[in-house]
Amino acid sequence: MIIQVENLTKKFGDFTAVDNISFSVEKGEIFAFLGPNGAGKTTTIKMLTTLLKPESGKIMLNGIDVVEDANQARHSFGIVFQDPSLDDELTAFENMEFHGVLYSIPKKIRRERIGQLLRMVELWERRRELVKNFSGGMKRRLEIARGLLHHPKILFLDEPTLGLDPQTRNYIWSYIKNLNQEEGITVFFTTHYMEEADRVAGQVAVIDHGKIIIKAAPRELKEKTGKDSLEDAFIELTGHGIRDEEAGAIDHLRQRRKMWHR
Repeated sequence: MIIQVENLTKKFGDFTAVDNISFSVEKGEIFAFLGPNGAGKTTTIKMLTTLLKPESGKIMLNGIDVVEDANQARHSFGIVFQDPSLDDELTAFENMEFHGVLYSIPKKIRRERIGQLLRMVELWERRRELVKNFSGGMKRRLEIARGLLHHPKILFLDEPTLGLDPQTRNYIWSYIKNLNQEEGITVFFTTHYMEEADRVAGQVAVIDHGKIIIKAAPRELKEKTGKDSLEDAFIELTGHGIRDEEAGAIDHLRQRRKMWHR
């Protein structure tokens, strides 16, 4: 297993955002982590990607203990945040270059990899343009390319297609699936678009009220709930009520993200 989570717990004061959860992800898998707002999804991802320390429990990424060796763990994964994290005042190439320097990738290798990735996401011809002039879909493609620059074993995607039109969403997922197939990269993603999870995920875990409700293939999830769509199965498992976001988690993430990119 490339991701192993055991008895993971995180609290914000008296509020338990993640409550003793355990799950695993196989190497090379496309894994969807689903849950309504406030379910514990965001907090879990922050712990997996070293942005938060758990109260208790263990996280292993590619054989590395995330709590004990956060810096080494960061070299094992790339991440595309839900909120934009590119520097709009830099060009596409400069954003990639800066990321490569942060990861201490030697210049020759860095430049070769930047060229490969920008061509892969069809942005090589736009490499000298300022990112502030890019469309939402172009920025997402650049963020994915940047997240792959240091040859990670795992790619974390937090709502990677949020706010994009259906054509662009389909385009982004075609890149991600090709990466998974050609480079064997493990993909761990969250989404509120249930049809995306149904279409691309091999396994789905549903979290609610801080606990993992179920982990299964999308087809099995639909069979267990007697529903025709993953969205209907998701609502059956988590209820119909509108949820608030996890208390205190979003502000904390923004502060840690600023530190991450310094």
